[in-house]
This record gives sequence, structure tokens and C-alpha cells, in this order.
Amino acid sequence: MTQPAAAHPRFARALDALGLGEVEVRAFPEATRTAAEAAAAIGCELEQIVKSLVFEADGSPVLVLMDGGSRVDVARVSEVLGGAEVRRATAKTVREATGYAIGGVPPFGHATTMRVLADRGLLAHHTVWAAAGTPHAVFPLDPQALIAHAGGTLAEVREGAADEGIRRAPAAGTSGAGER
Repeated sequence: MTQPAAAHPRFARALDALGLGEVEVRAFPEATRTAAEAAAAIGCELEQIVKSLVFEADGSPVLVLMDGGSRVDVARVSEVLGGAEVRRATAKTVREATGYAIGGVPPFGHATTMRVLADRGLLAHHTVWAAAGTPHAVFPLDPQALIAHAGGTLAEVREGAADEGIRRAPAAGTSGAGER
């Protein structure tokens, strides 16, 4: 059962600043820290959940947006970043870079600016759901809009992406958007 909107205040301000103040934020009494918990609470497919995962590339934070049913291929991330040494960020680094705790990291509205990679697989859905700054709140958005607002660059960084022959979704309007 959902409760009244409870987006993190910084994230609510980010929504307003992006002209997304009318986006529905759903809050749940149970935590939706994991993609599986979020999908169960929302009643959507696991792949419709957007995981906002922070990695360190040569010591700098990088956000990777990935569907809830997939894992990030760190070697592919390194390739996309020009051979950078990539590793998963610590909880402390995640909090410092984003301003949010693991399990509630949204795709935008962070404390710092960082490079954002978005896996192409997200474009396979009409609507995706992402954290709204807390482990109890999520919001829906068209994946192309979400990637654009996050300043994301489309990339195939999902484990097995090349092997599975992911349908290459059109990148019009999103490829290189906000590239930093």
C-alpha cells in the first residue's frame, strides 16, 4: 500500500527545478532498497526498476543506471570510460557523491556532478521506476526522459549485453545528452 509522497527534500527540489514537480512519488511503509523489493511493492517487472549504482573510475565517482534484473559489467564500464580503473564505490563515497544512502539513490539531484552512464536496456520499457532519495520512495518516468534529466550517456554496460544481442534502441535525443 502506498502512502503520501515522501521524496527526499533535495530530490523534490531537483524534480521542481527540472519541471517535473508533478511526477508522482510513491512511498511505501516497507523499504524498497533492492530492485526486487521495489518491483514487488510497485507491482511491475524487475527490469522496470532503475538501479542507480555508483562506481569509482580512476578515483572519481561515476553513476551507472541499470535495470533491476541486470548486473553491471565493470570491464564494459571501463571500456566506455577509456580504460579507467573501475570499482564499486564504498557506502561513504556513495553518500558523499550523491548525498543519499545506498538503497535510496535517485538518478539525478545529487550533491555533486558526476558522469552518468545509462544502459541501453532501460529503453526497452515505456515506464521505469527509480528511487526518490529514500529507501521508501520511488517515482515513474519515461526512460528517455529519465536518462536525459540524469545527463546520461547511453552505453551497453550490462553483463552479457553483447552476447544477448540487445536490441539497439534509437538514441535520438539521449545519446551523449549532458555528456560531461
